[in-house]
Amino acid sequence: MAKKKFYVVWQGAVPGVYPSWDECKAQVSGFENARYKSFGTQEEAEAAFNDNPWKYIGKAEGRVRKAAPSKKKFLTESIAVDAACSGNPGLMEYRGVFVADGVEIFHVGPLKDGTNNIGEFLAIVHALALLKQKNSNLPVYSDSMNAIKWVIRKKCNTKLEKTKGNQPVFSLIDRAERWLSENSYENPVIKWETDNWGEIPADFGRK
Repeated sequence: MAKKKFYVVWQGAVPGVYPSWDECKAQVSGFENARYKSFGTQEEAEAAFNDNPWKYIGKAEGRVRKAAPSKKKFLTESIAVDAACSGNPGLMEYRGVFVADGVEIFHVGPLKDGTNNIGEFLAIVHALALLKQKNSNLPVYSDSMNAIKWVIRKKCNTKLEKTKGNQPVFSLIDRAERWLSENSYENPVIKWETDNWGEIPADFGRK
């Protein structure tokens, strides 16, 4: 009987730890520059997922493999989200747009004493909650791998300290984490490939 393996997807449609090759393959097939690897135990896989993937390249238990480059472009029937922050912490805002026509769907902020990572996290959850209300399975694009991981873990892993000034930011974090813990969703949350596609359509254009 073949030994069971667990698969880490660091870069794919939805990064995470998967208990079967079929589930892993669904996340990396056709995804350009996908990074994934098999491990012998779930504990090893979860530890690796939270670590730098390059530490595992060429190690035993299988090599980190790259999926064949895909010529497919991004899906226009989708929502793209992005955040902007003036300072760290600083004035934070985030928004979502419909990729096909660039129409803004939601825009929150600016809010005092936030961070860009928090804004990216909140933007993804805002999009997921909105799509669930509309019974829509449209994918959500984000250019922040940190935020995508936070959404998968259902936890905003920020080190920002609470102050009177950023209480509204932490209220939004609490609401987002509660939504993730109480709801399921089928929408793919996909890493926007800036190198191949240019800036994400929701970009605030302040770089």
